[in-house]
Amino acid sequence: MIDSRMLRGLTIVALAIGVVSCKSAEGEQAVADQNASPNPANLLDGNNGSDWPAYGQSFGEQHYSPLTEINAASVNRLGLAWSYDLPPGNPMTGPLAVDGTLYTATGYSVVRAFEAATGKLLWTFDPQAPAAAGRKLRTGYGIRGLAWWNGKLYVGTQDGRLIAIDAASGRRLWSAMTVTPTDYRFISGAPRVFAGKVIIGHGGADTSDLRGYVTAYDAETGKKLWRFYTVPGNPADGFEDETQAMAAKTWAGEWWKRGGGGTVWNSFAYDADNDTVFIGVGNGAPWNHRVRSAGKGDNLFLASIVALNGKTGKYRWHYQFNPAETWDYNASMDMQLAELMIDGKLRKVVMEAPKNGFFYVIDRTNGRLISADKIAKVTWASGIDLKTGRPIEVPEARYPSGRTFALFPGPQGAHTWLPSAYSPKSGLMYLPILESGTGYNDRDIDPRTWRRTQANATEAAVNLSEVRLSPEKLGRGALMAWNPVTRKQVWRVATAGGWNGGVLATGGGLVFQGEDNGRFTAYDAHSGKPLWRFDAQAPVLAPPISYSVNGRQYITVLTGVGTSVGAITALLSQPVDYRTQGRRVLTFALGATATIPNAAPVEIRAAADPGFKLDQASADRGAAEFNRCQTCHGIGAVAGGTAPDLRVSAVPASAEVFEAVVRQGVLVPAGMPGFEELTDQQLADLRQYIRAQAAALRDSTASISTHHQARAPR
Repeated sequence: MIDSRMLRGLTIVALAIGVVSCKSAEGEQAVADQNASPNPANLLDGNNGSDWPAYGQSFGEQHYSPLTEINAASVNRLGLAWSYDLPPGNPMTGPLAVDGTLYTATGYSVVRAFEAATGKLLWTFDPQAPAAAGRKLRTGYGIRGLAWWNGKLYVGTQDGRLIAIDAASGRRLWSAMTVTPTDYRFISGAPRVFAGKVIIGHGGADTSDLRGYVTAYDAETGKKLWRFYTVPGNPADGFEDETQAMAAKTWAGEWWKRGGGGTVWNSFAYDADNDTVFIGVGNGAPWNHRVRSAGKGDNLFLASIVALNGKTGKYRWHYQFNPAETWDYNASMDMQLAELMIDGKLRKVVMEAPKNGFFYVIDRTNGRLISADKIAKVTWASGIDLKTGRPIEVPEARYPSGRTFALFPGPQGAHTWLPSAYSPKSGLMYLPILESGTGYNDRDIDPRTWRRTQANATEAAVNLSEVRLSPEKLGRGALMAWNPVTRKQVWRVATAGGWNGGVLATGGGLVFQGEDNGRFTAYDAHSGKPLWRFDAQAPVLAPPISYSVNGRQYITVLTGVGTSVGAITALLSQPVDYRTQGRRVLTFALGATATIPNAAPVEIRAAADPGFKLDQASADRGAAEFNRCQTCHGIGAVAGGTAPDLRVSAVPASAEVFEAVVRQGVLVPAGMPGFEELTDQQLADLRQYIRAQAAALRDSTASISTHHQARAPR
């Protein structure tokens, strides 16, 4: 079993991890301003699918392609057209394809352009983000995607820049700093573009005291146009607008001293007909409501969808999934826009499966809840009251009086940031579901005196503990087809591992999804029957896309592990080696016959360390220091592909080399931050812990294979 220290780390690294207000801002227009920039046809919902110009294909973020050449009858002829090997760095990103060119953003926002039909590399743009990030490099893992608009690409960086690039040449056109250089905000999500504007949020609230916001910039010039805060600031400083004053009434204590959270780090959607931007707001920070807000108030706009006027950024409405959020139940998961016939009436809706285990259908014109249903094991609430929109909470869920509550879903969420898909052709949602739980209590945590102690480590003001599950149920997942009109599951197939890949639905009646065991599968959209499978020999978790070039349909997906997924993959699935894993761009087409090299088995063996002598007290102190390292280097120093496994590294054996890497930051260009504030004792304790973990590996009787073979799901 996973011990409690490892479980605490496991749940912390999986951050990524309501109340309805329908009153429109007084005097606000309900339709787009006639002078707004026109929206390109390939970004509109219902486009012909020849391009994939946005993270979710179109403004409505359905992750759906209407193309039909690759279909249930022809998919058995699908083969690999070309592949491209990527260097180390986060590969779990969504590519774009426009006018026959494929664009990827991987690692720390390195953008590449390829001939989509052949895989020929056209250009590379590197913003040198690690060197610019400073301490911000400690809090994130790279980018998840990019945006396109009228011949330009847009990408965010770890240091908080939003950069516009010429799509034809890779030349930088403009750059805007979206955050304060000295804070801990960083960009990991894909920007979105609409009506001549590009919008971006940020992360960082789990590791520092800050409040979230989103900012819109002119897509042509980079000029800042508007900003909307998701959490009110210090009342003594005055509020930015009346919406912030309204939200402040739902907070208590001195929340602003701890930031409050509410970062918008991933999810957006856009209704072009009504010029409305929808933002998915993150969890509270710290997580514990008693610490964050004296245990009082709903804490707007945490864990909410907020609708904003696209032209002005003014508030229109919100729906809060979890009032007084206290579990890391953020609403940063993908949102899909659709039109559904419900009770004989065509409804314009926004749909989301946030972390909390329910699937929601909401009227996107006014924020009223239409339906909410459980899609996974849920222990924190018995249901959602459709009249009030509020959850029917189980009192014990707020871990009162220091008692431990077995929370399902855990902070990893029933649905994480890897996107679902909606097919307007089948009328079904395709949801990657996770089943996991965590024990919560706040024993020995004083809300009056609690403060963060490490600026780059997640400190939630809550104690997390293992929920005992049988091995076959720990971290299990599934791909589910859900009918949002009938509110019923249509089919469900088990998936392997502790994480679940992003999903693509197509007009050919197919659903594509990868798994962390290396399988990339096409399912029948109506039955869930697997129709085609490719062994990528590396985890396939990134969202696939589809597009056409000269009338030929292609499917592209990236392979490899990045972000906090690596820490979980190492414990709940087959380990992945940082240096040898297959980080690739894979592109498929009918009749193609290309191949990838067979991956040889790799054994993880601890590095020689003849001078090592265990100092248990020092190693125990070092285990606490390693909290700042485990998101990248793995729980218990068992790495899962996001960063090197330090047990096999020769660096810890040398005090001088270890100090140069960890404290002096000599590997910052490679993405390894420096920790110059560590004392000699802290550095020695951290080194002792890593060497002790390596010694334990040397003493083990079995090595760990990292070769990924397609296998039956568990």
